[in-house]
Amino acid sequence: MTLTQHDIDQEIAAEHAAYEKRIADGAPVEHHPRRDYAPYRSSVLRHPKQPPVAIDVSKDPELVELHSPAFGERDITEIDNDLTRQHSGEPIGERITVSGRLLDRSGRPVRGQLVEIWQANSAGRYAHQREQHDAPLDPNFTGVGRTLSDDNGFYTFTTVQPGPYPWRQHLNAWRPAHIHFSVFGTAFTQRLVTQMYFPSDPLFPYDPIIQSVTDDAARQRLIATYDHSLSVPEFSMGYHWDIVLDGPNATWIEEGR
Repeated sequence: MTLTQHDIDQEIAAEHAAYEKRIADGAPVEHHPRRDYAPYRSSVLRHPKQPPVAIDVSKDPELVELHSPAFGERDITEIDNDLTRQHSGEPIGERITVSGRLLDRSGRPVRGQLVEIWQANSAGRYAHQREQHDAPLDPNFTGVGRTLSDDNGFYTFTTVQPGPYPWRQHLNAWRPAHIHFSVFGTAFTQRLVTQMYFPSDPLFPYDPIIQSVTDDAARQRLIATYDHSLSVPEFSMGYHWDIVLDGPNATWIEEGR
């Protein structure tokens, strides 16, 4: 039997009700999704079911490579953070500027960190060989960018507003418009991945991925705010979104802790 949006809506409502009961019974706030969140089917199928494997660094000398820098400033060019200038022509869609700060749990800036983004184009299509959505590709938009956080923890990207897209988990399943963010420390093993959403998206209630962040306050931290001071006159709309790496106000991270 094919799952419908109504089926998923009922499961989401049941998960929220169960969470509210746990909170009322004295359980702690859950800032991150449960790994077995049923409405998000692929999460249930692929999440780790065994505890992490501890590695003894003293017995594996190659682990020293995990602590060496993964990237340097020389790898970043002046147009890497401007996804509208990476091709010979201009991409189709509403241009936007997205900026914010990379912060630790105490609100202090995290400097010099590699911040990467990837996203669908304005029609909701990724430039990826495994993409199954039949929306048009944009020859002037690849949908990837990167930058380094500055001395105050700020990052900035210029891009186009991504479109929503179907993702076939269930009948009539659509993902809200979003941008994927990746933040690196000094090694690949320190990579954190999350998603930024746009305010007032009508698809929020129907999407089991954003709804898997069951706590309302934690879910709101994934949604950018419109910031008129970031809008570029005659060019782009502006959005502000901070990424908090840890602590009680941490941004949801996809590793599923």
